[in-house]
Amino acid sequence: MRKELVKFAVVMLWAFGLLFPMLGAQIGFETFTFEWSRLVRVMGFVAVAYGALAAQRAVSAHRKRGHRDPGPGLAERVPPLWGWGILAAVALAFPWFADNYARDVAINVLIYVALGLGLNIVVGLAGLLDLGYIAFYAVGAYTYALLNTHFGVPFWLALPIGCVISAGAGAFIGYPTLKMRGDYLAIVTLGFGEIIRIVLNNWDRVTEGPNGILGIKAPGLYYPKLTEAGLTLGHVYLKNLTCLYYIALVIAVVTIIGVYRLDHSRVGRAWVSIREDETAAELTGIDTLRMKLLAYMLGAIFAGLAGAFYAAKVRYVNPSSFVFLESALVLCIVVLGGMGSIPGIILAAAAIIVLPEVFRDLELYRMLAFGGAMTLMMVYRPEGLIPARRRRLELHAREAFAEEEGNA
Repeated sequence: MRKELVKFAVVMLWAFGLLFPMLGAQIGFETFTFEWSRLVRVMGFVAVAYGALAAQRAVSAHRKRGHRDPGPGLAERVPPLWGWGILAAVALAFPWFADNYARDVAINVLIYVALGLGLNIVVGLAGLLDLGYIAFYAVGAYTYALLNTHFGVPFWLALPIGCVISAGAGAFIGYPTLKMRGDYLAIVTLGFGEIIRIVLNNWDRVTEGPNGILGIKAPGLYYPKLTEAGLTLGHVYLKNLTCLYYIALVIAVVTIIGVYRLDHSRVGRAWVSIREDETAAELTGIDTLRMKLLAYMLGAIFAGLAGAFYAAKVRYVNPSSFVFLESALVLCIVVLGGMGSIPGIILAAAAIIVLPEVFRDLELYRMLAFGGAMTLMMVYRPEGLIPARRRRLELHAREAFAEEEGNA
């Protein structure tokens, strides 16, 4: 108990020093004041969080002593049909009870859900670290922008074209990296991502360079219209945020279904075997080069879908929207949610996009609070928010094995 109290005191002092700028401090040569109400709220939150983490450590230590397998996680405790049904009902009803600001944030969440699940194929299933994934997002966005502004191609026809071009970009980027692993793979994919951004920035004749492309049309919809001349087809652009929300929801649902089917297919099991031991997978007859290239291409397709919708929503694209920080953000979604876990990535995308908006009142310090929350998450729950069952068992099995070796 004394040891826990000492730890608690150290954590509170550390949190006070780290969160010092957020506590409304007024510091000068003659003044030193706080907003005491904010101090009490913030430090109270830290104390409650530390108590919850201490309780979790105690439960984990109790399980380790018995060397028991970890119990079912949140994903297994909630019946799948009930859980997905409730989530679908909330998603469908959300725009009718939210304002425009909340709808816009929800659309961004759905875009990052598609991006996170697409990167999950590459990182979570195939085990290939990709730091340039946002390049495929940019390819999809610029494909629709160029096709629409120069040739008048509508959104729905540009979607499959963007998927094909994004898949080609995935093959182009993935092929030179097939024999690389670890840090070398990360550096090469980071370089390819930057190459794509610089090409978009400097190819003025096609991409308009840093000025970006304006005048992109929103998604449209044809409908039967009765006029004096008879029955004709009318056309309306879906510029309303509610309509855009439902289009984003459809793209996210298609991505979820696609990734789920791939994960539970022979291809998905081949990716997992490559992630665990590429040499053993190759010896069992798996064409590792073809499977890794397929992972890059399929991941790029989902990023291209999200990119085309992003261009249609914003109606403007610019290379500055596709920087390395975006790739890092999508990778954080995959790791924070739990690699290979679809529910975890959905929850992580919502948390990473919504939390900075919740902390907006903290102005410049909101990213400090957000970064601290992510750091604590990775320290105390490395398997993710809702880990995939296979991944959770692997991590806890390694912990038990290490403890047994230490005891020996």
